[in-house]
Amino acid sequence: MERLFKGVAKFKRDNFERHKQLFSDLGRHQNPHTLFIGCADSRVVPNLITRTHPGELFTVRNIANIVPPYRITEEYVATTSSIEYAVQVLKVDSIVVCGHSNCGGCAAMNKSSEELDHIPHVRKWLEVSKEVRARVDRQMTTDSPEEREWLTEQVNILVQMKNLLTYPYVKERYDKGTLSIFGWYYIIETGEIYNYNDESGFFEVVD
Repeated sequence: MERLFKGVAKFKRDNFERHKQLFSDLGRHQNPHTLFIGCADSRVVPNLITRTHPGELFTVRNIANIVPPYRITEEYVATTSSIEYAVQVLKVDSIVVCGHSNCGGCAAMNKSSEELDHIPHVRKWLEVSKEVRARVDRQMTTDSPEEREWLTEQVNILVQMKNLLTYPYVKERYDKGTLSIFGWYYIIETGEIYNYNDESGFFEVVD
Protein backbone atom coordinates (compact mmCIF):
# COMPACT_ATOMS: atom_id res chain seq x y z
CA MET A 1 0.00 0.00 0.00
CA GLU A 2 2.89 2.36 0.63
CA ARG A 3 3.62 2.31 -3.09
CA LEU A 4 0.04 3.34 -3.84
CA PHE A 5 0.14 6.20 -1.35
CA LYS A 6 3.35 7.46 -2.89
CA GLY A 7 1.76 7.19 -6.31
CA VAL A 8 -1.20 9.30 -5.19
CA ALA A 9 1.13 11.98 -3.87
CA LYS A 10 3.15 11.97 -7.08
CA PHE A 11 -0.01 12.19 -9.19
CA LYS A 12 -1.20 15.27 -7.31
CA ARG A 13 2.24 16.88 -7.43
CA ASP A 14 3.09 16.15 -11.07
CA ASN A 15 0.29 14.86 -13.33
CA PHE A 16 -2.58 16.80 -11.78
CA GLU A 17 -0.71 20.06 -11.79
CA ARG A 18 0.32 19.56 -15.42
CA HIS A 19 -3.32 19.02 -16.47
CA LYS A 20 -4.96 21.24 -13.89
CA GLN A 21 -7.19 23.05 -16.37
CA LEU A 22 -8.41 19.74 -17.85
CA PHE A 23 -9.44 18.45 -14.42
CA SER A 24 -11.09 21.78 -13.66
CA ASP A 25 -13.13 21.52 -16.87
CA LEU A 26 -14.10 17.94 -16.00
CA GLY A 27 -15.06 18.80 -12.44
CA ARG A 28 -18.80 19.04 -13.05
CA HIS A 29 -19.42 17.14 -16.28
CA GLN A 30 -18.10 14.50 -18.65
CA ASN A 31 -18.46 14.09 -22.39
CA PRO A 32 -16.68 10.86 -23.39
CA HIS A 33 -16.67 9.95 -27.06
CA THR A 34 -16.19 6.19 -26.55
CA LEU A 35 -17.51 3.40 -24.37
CA PHE A 36 -14.54 1.08 -23.83
CA ILE A 37 -15.49 -2.45 -22.74
CA GLY A 38 -12.35 -4.26 -21.66
CA CYS A 39 -11.09 -7.07 -19.51
CA ALA A 40 -10.38 -6.49 -15.82
CA ASP A 41 -6.88 -7.92 -16.39
CA SER A 42 -4.30 -5.71 -14.66
CA ARG A 43 -2.14 -5.65 -17.80
CA VAL A 44 -4.81 -3.95 -19.90
CA VAL A 45 -4.87 -0.19 -19.27
CA PRO A 46 -7.35 1.52 -21.65
CA ASN A 47 -6.10 5.10 -21.40
CA LEU A 48 -2.49 3.96 -21.76
CA ILE A 49 -2.96 1.89 -24.91
CA THR A 50 -5.21 4.51 -26.55
CA ARG A 51 -3.22 7.55 -25.39
CA THR A 52 -6.42 9.24 -24.21
CA HIS A 53 -6.94 11.80 -21.46
CA PRO A 54 -9.39 11.65 -18.56
CA GLY A 55 -12.90 12.36 -19.83
CA GLU A 56 -12.50 10.66 -23.20
CA LEU A 57 -13.34 7.04 -22.35
CA PHE A 58 -16.29 5.71 -20.38
CA THR A 59 -14.79 2.43 -19.25
CA VAL A 60 -16.37 -0.89 -18.29
CA ARG A 61 -14.07 -3.71 -17.23
CA ASN A 62 -14.99 -7.25 -16.23
CA ILE A 63 -13.71 -10.81 -16.53
CA ALA A 64 -13.14 -11.58 -20.25
CA ASN A 65 -14.67 -8.29 -21.52
CA ILE A 66 -18.13 -9.85 -21.64
CA VAL A 67 -21.35 -8.13 -22.75
CA PRO A 68 -24.42 -9.95 -21.41
CA PRO A 69 -27.28 -10.06 -23.93
CA TYR A 70 -29.95 -7.45 -23.28
CA ARG A 71 -32.81 -8.41 -21.01
CA ILE A 72 -35.28 -6.73 -18.69
CA THR A 73 -34.33 -7.71 -15.16
CA GLU A 74 -34.60 -6.67 -11.52
CA GLU A 75 -31.10 -8.02 -10.84
CA TYR A 76 -28.07 -5.83 -10.19
CA VAL A 77 -26.43 -5.60 -13.60
CA ALA A 78 -23.25 -3.53 -13.66
CA THR A 79 -22.17 -4.01 -17.27
CA THR A 80 -25.68 -3.69 -18.68
CA SER A 81 -26.39 -0.50 -16.72
CA SER A 82 -23.04 0.97 -17.79
CA ILE A 83 -23.85 0.37 -21.46
CA GLU A 84 -27.28 1.92 -20.95
CA TYR A 85 -25.80 5.02 -19.31
CA ALA A 86 -23.06 5.45 -21.89
CA VAL A 87 -25.42 5.22 -24.87
CA GLN A 88 -28.61 6.74 -23.48
CA VAL A 89 -27.22 9.49 -21.24
CA LEU A 90 -23.68 10.24 -22.37
CA LYS A 91 -24.49 9.67 -26.06
CA VAL A 92 -21.10 8.16 -26.93
CA ASP A 93 -20.17 7.97 -30.61
CA SER A 94 -18.34 4.63 -30.46
CA ILE A 95 -18.15 1.39 -28.52
CA VAL A 96 -14.93 -0.63 -28.39
CA VAL A 97 -14.89 -4.23 -27.19
CA CYS A 98 -11.26 -4.96 -26.39
CA GLY A 99 -10.01 -8.47 -25.74
CA HIS A 100 -6.38 -9.41 -25.23
CA SER A 101 -3.75 -12.11 -25.42
CA ASN A 102 -3.21 -14.59 -22.58
CA CYS A 103 -6.68 -13.88 -21.17
CA GLY A 104 -7.36 -15.97 -18.07
CA GLY A 105 -11.11 -15.58 -18.44
CA CYS A 106 -11.04 -16.89 -22.00
CA ALA A 107 -8.79 -19.76 -20.95
CA ALA A 108 -11.38 -20.70 -18.32
CA MET A 109 -14.02 -20.99 -21.06
CA ASN A 110 -12.18 -24.11 -22.22
CA LYS A 111 -12.12 -25.73 -18.77
CA SER A 112 -14.63 -28.19 -17.34
CA SER A 113 -17.21 -27.11 -14.78
CA GLU A 114 -15.38 -29.17 -12.14
CA GLU A 115 -12.12 -27.32 -12.76
CA LEU A 116 -13.90 -24.06 -11.91
CA ASP A 117 -15.51 -25.29 -8.67
CA HIS A 118 -13.24 -23.02 -6.62
CA ILE A 119 -14.43 -19.90 -8.50
CA PRO A 120 -18.20 -20.47 -8.81
CA HIS A 121 -19.08 -16.83 -9.53
CA VAL A 122 -16.56 -16.64 -12.35
CA ARG A 123 -17.93 -19.92 -13.72
CA LYS A 124 -21.45 -18.49 -13.67
CA TRP A 125 -20.31 -15.26 -15.34
CA LEU A 126 -18.60 -17.17 -18.16
CA GLU A 127 -21.87 -18.93 -18.99
CA VAL A 128 -22.79 -15.73 -20.82
CA SER A 129 -20.19 -16.67 -23.43
CA LYS A 130 -20.78 -20.42 -23.57
CA GLU A 131 -21.27 -20.26 -27.35
CA VAL A 132 -17.62 -19.22 -27.74
CA ARG A 133 -16.28 -22.69 -27.01
CA ALA A 134 -18.61 -24.35 -29.53
CA ARG A 135 -17.64 -21.87 -32.24
CA VAL A 136 -13.94 -22.36 -31.50
CA ASP A 137 -14.33 -26.14 -31.69
CA ARG A 138 -15.81 -25.77 -35.17
CA GLN A 139 -13.05 -23.45 -36.37
CA MET A 140 -10.03 -25.29 -34.96
CA THR A 141 -7.70 -26.55 -37.70
CA THR A 142 -5.12 -28.22 -35.42
CA ASP A 143 -4.87 -29.56 -31.86
CA SER A 144 -2.57 -26.70 -30.93
CA PRO A 145 -3.21 -25.08 -27.52
CA GLU A 146 -1.86 -21.85 -28.98
CA GLU A 147 -4.44 -21.86 -31.76
CA ARG A 148 -7.23 -22.56 -29.27
CA GLU A 149 -6.03 -19.71 -27.05
CA TRP A 150 -5.95 -16.94 -29.65
CA LEU A 151 -9.04 -18.25 -31.44
CA THR A 152 -11.01 -18.25 -28.17
CA GLU A 153 -9.91 -14.71 -27.39
CA GLN A 154 -10.86 -13.43 -30.83
CA VAL A 155 -14.16 -15.30 -31.17
CA ASN A 156 -15.10 -14.02 -27.72
CA ILE A 157 -14.73 -10.44 -28.97
CA LEU A 158 -17.06 -11.17 -31.90
CA VAL A 159 -19.67 -12.71 -29.60
CA GLN A 160 -19.67 -9.62 -27.39
CA MET A 161 -20.04 -7.35 -30.44
CA LYS A 162 -23.04 -9.44 -31.48
CA ASN A 163 -24.48 -9.21 -27.96
CA LEU A 164 -24.26 -5.42 -28.08
CA LEU A 165 -26.76 -5.43 -30.93
CA THR A 166 -29.36 -7.12 -28.71
CA TYR A 167 -29.64 -3.78 -26.87
CA PRO A 168 -32.48 -1.98 -28.70
CA TYR A 169 -31.04 1.50 -28.24
CA VAL A 170 -27.60 0.33 -29.40
CA LYS A 171 -29.02 -1.36 -32.51
CA GLU A 172 -31.18 1.64 -33.33
CA ARG A 173 -28.24 4.03 -33.34
CA TYR A 174 -25.95 1.50 -35.03
CA ASP A 175 -28.45 1.03 -37.87
CA LYS A 176 -28.77 4.80 -38.24
CA GLY A 177 -25.00 5.16 -38.47
CA THR A 178 -24.72 7.36 -35.37
CA LEU A 179 -22.94 4.74 -33.28
CA SER A 180 -19.91 2.67 -34.33
CA ILE A 181 -18.87 -0.66 -32.81
CA PHE A 182 -15.28 -1.88 -32.93
CA GLY A 183 -13.66 -5.16 -31.89
CA TRP A 184 -10.03 -4.93 -30.77
CA TYR A 185 -7.53 -7.64 -29.96
CA TYR A 186 -4.59 -6.39 -27.88
CA ILE A 187 -1.30 -8.33 -27.81
CA ILE A 188 0.26 -7.56 -24.44
CA GLU A 189 3.85 -8.54 -25.18
CA THR A 190 4.12 -6.60 -28.46
CA GLY A 191 1.79 -3.66 -27.81
CA GLU A 192 -0.05 -4.35 -31.08
CA ILE A 193 -3.78 -3.85 -31.42
CA TYR A 194 -5.77 -5.63 -34.12
CA ASN A 195 -9.10 -4.17 -35.25
CA TYR A 196 -11.80 -6.45 -36.63
CA ASN A 197 -12.62 -5.71 -40.26
CA ASP A 198 -16.24 -6.63 -41.07
CA GLU A 199 -15.53 -6.79 -44.79
CA SER A 200 -12.50 -9.08 -44.66
CA GLY A 201 -13.64 -11.05 -41.62
CA PHE A 202 -10.19 -10.74 -40.06
CA PHE A 203 -8.52 -8.81 -37.27
CA GLU A 204 -6.07 -6.37 -38.89
CA VAL A 205 -3.23 -4.63 -37.11
CA VAL A 206 -3.68 -0.93 -36.34
CA ASP A 207 -0.55 0.83 -37.54
